[in-house]
Amino acid sequence: MLTVTTIQSSLHWENPAANLAMFQEKIDSIHKHSHIILLPEMFNTGFTTQSTHLAETMDGETVTWMKTMAIKKKSILSGSVMIKEGGKVFNRLIWMLPNGEYYTYDKRHLFSYADEDEQFTPGNKRLIASVNGWRLNLQICYDLRFPVWARQTYGVHPEYDILVYVANWPDKRKHAWKSLLIARAIENQCYVIGVNRVGTDGEGHEFGGHSMVVDPLGEVVYHKADKEDIHTVTLDKADLNHIRNRFPFLQDADNFTMRH
Repeated sequence: MLTVTTIQSSLHWENPAANLAMFQEKIDSIHKHSHIILLPEMFNTGFTTQSTHLAETMDGETVTWMKTMAIKKKSILSGSVMIKEGGKVFNRLIWMLPNGEYYTYDKRHLFSYADEDEQFTPGNKRLIASVNGWRLNLQICYDLRFPVWARQTYGVHPEYDILVYVANWPDKRKHAWKSLLIARAIENQCYVIGVNRVGTDGEGHEFGGHSMVVDPLGEVVYHKADKEDIHTVTLDKADLNHIRNRFPFLQDADNFTMRH
């Protein structure tokens, strides 16, 4: 079994202190233990490409806060933040473990439509984490539009069991968000968890949420539109294995090598 809590929330525009205080209150309200707690993309600032002065270091306030909260809740805490490192800025997903250790994934596909590619440096390595017998492929927002980056490789066993997207996906493109989450689940025979935000940002963009959990057959297990929501779901590995054994589609997939 794997228990995951998603937090769909509005965000305080470019105000890390206010966002950390808000999320601390929300996380403290979770009484059932979760293996993983997921926050949206750039959860401490909102999605901003022109305010890279707000980028922090890996020993800055936000990562330190994540460590404190993960240890306190005895849960993995994850979301993305702006990180400056080596003279570059990354949209970085932090995978903070309950013992204070962490792993990172830098967003591969930068949103050129909003000039993210001009201010940030893309990553070139996927992060697949292991939790309680499950493997999770961790990605960020715009990555969702690029199926090759998420494509399941199949040897004796599939490469991963859950595909996670943390996002600031605008409401006017919600059809694409919902459709692609379902598509990624079907084509990769995995669970997909998408965590989005709600509300309006400082540039007037509206976000409708639509955080979702989708099963390997493409059936929607959880979906919440428009409102803030804290939702906990427990996934059963036996259900996943049953689907993969009954419909062994992955063994017929194309073999390919991905160049980064």
